[in-house]
Amino acid sequence: MENKNRTYTGRGDRGETSLLSGERVSKSNMRVEAYGVVDELNSVLGALLSALPDAAPEIGDEIHEIQSDLLHVGAWLATEPGSPHLEDLHQIGEEHSKRLEGAIERMNGHLSPLTGFILPGGHPSACWAHLARTTCRRAERRVVRLSKEYDEGRMPETLSGMLAYLNRLSDYLFVLARYCNMITGVPDRPWEK
Repeated sequence: MENKNRTYTGRGDRGETSLLSGERVSKSNMRVEAYGVVDELNSVLGALLSALPDAAPEIGDEIHEIQSDLLHVGAWLATEPGSPHLEDLHQIGEEHSKRLEGAIERMNGHLSPLTGFILPGGHPSACWAHLARTTCRRAERRVVRLSKEYDEGRMPETLSGMLAYLNRLSDYLFVLARYCNMITGVPDRPWEK
């Protein structure tokens, strides 16, 4: 009797994996590296969700939406350009970045202005937000590296939209860390030079 719930195939035991578009590539392929870090970021956001204070239900909804966006980003990254599979994928574009900007402005409206650098830390939710921020920056660097495979000025619009989204997301996560500290009464710790 075949187990239909099996999570392993053994096809990757020799260091290769399949892209969403069907190609077999090395697990060290830049495309795999990029969507792998996006997956890590999504997992860190899951941990952040578990640490959110009850006083921030709207943040939970935002993070669930961001996690969904990141699954779309990962699907795009896991698909070779020109593949017919791209037609079925949801694009991440300017409206997604604008949504993050709105959330940043909303949270910033409750925060005191920064006068210097702060150390990552504070409430556990803030710590997870800072970890998500740094993971997001790493994902952004991997997508930038992947974008270098394209001729100058010929980067697909979708990839450009993803880069803008990841850049804005790291800003959102920084502000979220400060916001989580603020609503839990934990002060940000300034960097003392």
